[in-house]
Amino acid sequence: MTDRFSQLATPPRRLRLDLWTPGAVIIAAVVLSPILSIVWIAFNPVENIWPHLLATVLPRYLLTTVLLMLGVALLTALIGTGAAWLVSQYRFPGRDWLAWALLFPLAIPAYVGAYALVDFLDYAGPLQTAMRATFDWASARDYWFPETRSLWAAVLVLSLALYPYVYLLARAAYREQSGCTYEVARALGCGPWGMFWRVGLPLARPAIAAGVALALMETVADYGTVQHFGVQTLTTGIFSTWLNGGNAGGAAQIAGVILMLILLLVGLERAGRGSARFYRLGRGSRPIERQAILGWRRWLATAACLLPFAAGFVLPVGVMLANSMAAPEGWLAPGLIDALWNTLVVAGLASLATVGAALFLVYALRQSGSRVVRWVLPLTLVGYAAPGAVLALGLLIPLAAVDHRLADTVLALTGWDPGLLITGTAFALGLAYLVRFFGIAQGALDAAFGRVSPSLPMAARSLGRTAGGTLGAVYLPLMRGSVFMALLVVFVDCVKELPATLLLRPFNYNTLSTRVYELASLERLSEAAPAALVVMAVGLVAVGLLAHGQRD
Repeated sequence: MTDRFSQLATPPRRLRLDLWTPGAVIIAAVVLSPILSIVWIAFNPVENIWPHLLATVLPRYLLTTVLLMLGVALLTALIGTGAAWLVSQYRFPGRDWLAWALLFPLAIPAYVGAYALVDFLDYAGPLQTAMRATFDWASARDYWFPETRSLWAAVLVLSLALYPYVYLLARAAYREQSGCTYEVARALGCGPWGMFWRVGLPLARPAIAAGVALALMETVADYGTVQHFGVQTLTTGIFSTWLNGGNAGGAAQIAGVILMLILLLVGLERAGRGSARFYRLGRGSRPIERQAILGWRRWLATAACLLPFAAGFVLPVGVMLANSMAAPEGWLAPGLIDALWNTLVVAGLASLATVGAALFLVYALRQSGSRVVRWVLPLTLVGYAAPGAVLALGLLIPLAAVDHRLADTVLALTGWDPGLLITGTAFALGLAYLVRFFGIAQGALDAAFGRVSPSLPMAARSLGRTAGGTLGAVYLPLMRGSVFMALLVVFVDCVKELPATLLLRPFNYNTLSTRVYELASLERLSEAAPAALVVMAVGLVAVGLLAHGQRD
């Protein structure tokens, strides 16, 4: 009787609608939809040209891509690991500013570096012109000079633009190690080379593998660099098969090969790391004490760190500055102003949408604890691994079908033709940016949530705060720096993105990256230089903040 009375006296609980789980699933579906679209189109083409591709161009595309990846992997690992080891272990002239200056090539899009290198090394460039004037050579028949538009040049440019991934992660791995490890190795008779090979390299191997994998993903995704050098890769094959051949199914099949290559790359990276784990000995472990390099070797160390910085940053900036000063009226060109405005609008809105969606998804996992969210969260990282050209293909075809059906429906109901509302505007481009860089925002925010003490949101909930109120009152104030950094990094990546922008932009709609590409492709580098300098300046802001956080 008492139990029944207490049940009647207890007020019924209000039904709370859980929006976090369905919202997270919707976001994950949007991020994964281009990949699923590629798979569907590849297996259901209108005209199956797979046997033709397999018998003609695909082996060449695949071989060139693999050779390019091998060259970039070797060179980025060599430069990044060597520079990280030097600045972490030794003292030499210029070490303090080179430690963060080595990150600056991250601000240079690889395609801008390609345009600068060709302009500098070509027959009419300053280097060969100076050589002919110095040695009194009359023409190219009087001397030998390597071909600038070739595979080796593409490897060099991509390596100089991407080695900071390896450098950043390897340097962080070295900084987190205890100095006691290296002191014991010295006491046992290890010299400088033995210290690197037997202690330093094994300790940094997981970080180096992760950095090389990131560099290779960017290599596979690249279009502007390889196209300028005339190197035919799988990504250029998508453009030629789709745009020149008019066969979306064949392009999707090539895109499928790229996705398989990316998955293989991720698998090899995980297998390379294996179960290796390295830990500090304790909180009291001493930091690494840098050793002074004496004699002429200290200047050799300075040169080894200065060379990639000069070739990867100073050269592109210097070439673009020289070209912009040769035609200063390019800074006032209407096309530049329009491209700058378009870039700020679409990249700004896309970065806000990307970080907002990532914030919702990560918080939904922590709030709901749903198994569905736990399953879909890792899958959303696939977007970052997929090249922009692949995502553009996976988005444009289904969006175009939806767009045409929507326009037909509006026309049938109202008699007014609205045109293409999705693919005819920058909406599709912003959506591609969201999918492409969602993984970056998600990783940054997931780490930021992990740094907030669980007792704070628990206290807020016990005081009556809702899940949304706890997010606004507790998490966001404590995560302001991480949210801002995620916004900045995604914005910079949107500004630099070229393949997806080329394929998804509306007609007569230029961004800074497409303006640089179009003018440089027409050998009008003086007109392209101002836009390239603006892109590099935007990237430099983000890299400068990153370098500031990496100082030691």
